[in-house]
Amino acid sequence: MHQLAIALKKKGYMVTGSDDEIFEPARTNLAQEGILPPEMGWYPEKIKPQLDAVILGMHAKEDNPELAKARELGLKIYSFPEYIYQESRNKTRVVVGGSHGKTTTTSMIMHVLRRTEKKFDYMVGAKLEGFSQSVDITDAPVIVCEGDEYPASVIEKRPKFHFLFPHIAIITGIAWDHINVFPTFDFYLEQFKIFIEKIQPGGILIYNVTDPVLKKLVGEISAPDIRKTAYDVPAHSIENGKTFITLEGFKGGLQVFGDHNLLNLHAAYLACKELGVDAKAFIEAISDFTGASKRLELLAKNSETNVYRDFAHAPSKVKATIEAVKQQFPDRTLIAVLELHTYSSLNKEFMSEYHDSMKEADKAVVFYSNHALELKRMPPLPKEKVIEGFGKKELIVINEKKELSDWLAQQSYKNANLLLMSSGNYDGVDMITFAKQIAK
Repeated sequence: MHQLAIALKKKGYMVTGSDDEIFEPARTNLAQEGILPPEMGWYPEKIKPQLDAVILGMHAKEDNPELAKARELGLKIYSFPEYIYQESRNKTRVVVGGSHGKTTTTSMIMHVLRRTEKKFDYMVGAKLEGFSQSVDITDAPVIVCEGDEYPASVIEKRPKFHFLFPHIAIITGIAWDHINVFPTFDFYLEQFKIFIEKIQPGGILIYNVTDPVLKKLVGEISAPDIRKTAYDVPAHSIENGKTFITLEGFKGGLQVFGDHNLLNLHAAYLACKELGVDAKAFIEAISDFTGASKRLELLAKNSETNVYRDFAHAPSKVKATIEAVKQQFPDRTLIAVLELHTYSSLNKEFMSEYHDSMKEADKAVVFYSNHALELKRMPPLPKEKVIEGFGKKELIVINEKKELSDWLAQQSYKNANLLLMSSGNYDGVDMITFAKQIAK
């Protein structure tokens, strides 16, 4: 939300906002642009009839006094994605949906368009090298959006990606997640069906044919006014620990690796091709793409050890990330640490979804803090339920951060890679400093 506020201010709009708490880096970013609220809290008297629009963040509560005043005055209220659509009505809209790989695929498209000097706006869910913001709204003819399936706002509970109406749509895969929002798999699947139906006439759906659930869904949908293009893992080779890819006869080396990244790259290429980028230009541009923040991010390395961190938390993401590192470094011991942090991952009924997800790890740890369960007001999660769900007898389950730190310190990292997977912070364990210590 604060990035959108800054983008609109830079476009020349008069922008004001409010919140009960504002954390870094949002506080400093807003202050530098001169739009940090002078005081925290809600001030309904500032909501006046002359406002053109009120944009509601997804975390705002339904009893918010400013929202109540806006409704009372009959002001136009938009959720974040609804407003993005208003700003992009006359643009070519590229929207990347899917249960995993959205951020990386969106980032790859952005990286290539910037390197090939195409003008475009964007909305992406992570910090990306070369971009000062995660949202930009200008007069560019194209907008590239990461389109997630979470509810748009407290008063508009439909998924965000239902409001973006793409001309070029990508679906990277479908794997049930967020069971607190989508209680059944069929309900979750329905959201992607609706997304496909939102593609504009004459548009294109680019989809991952290696995902059987997605392949079946696309096959069942009759959409005569759009094109459907399948993609899979493109031709590639691994030479001395570096991945090379071939597209339409052109070959180039990559900074990223793993089948999931190659799938994302293939989808990004097909989208960029629709926007006028040929295979040769794409390969040249993507060669120095190092990944989005916290997506197989290399924290530290030496001659015999790499330490990676990844945002992976959903079962499909965990499996794909572990397999990618093992495939790239088959002769190194893989030590994988997964933190369970989301509502879904801390639910004992969901645990079976993780079955075999850590199978390729030579040493595997699942960490979750009892503090996280308390904050989410969830019942205790028995360790034996975790081991049973993951289907890995030698799995180590840890609840205390000191125990996790001690276990990590006791391991040998000779000819080994350490993979840290979490959407949280390991209850405060300083993994970055630890990674640098290993590299020394």
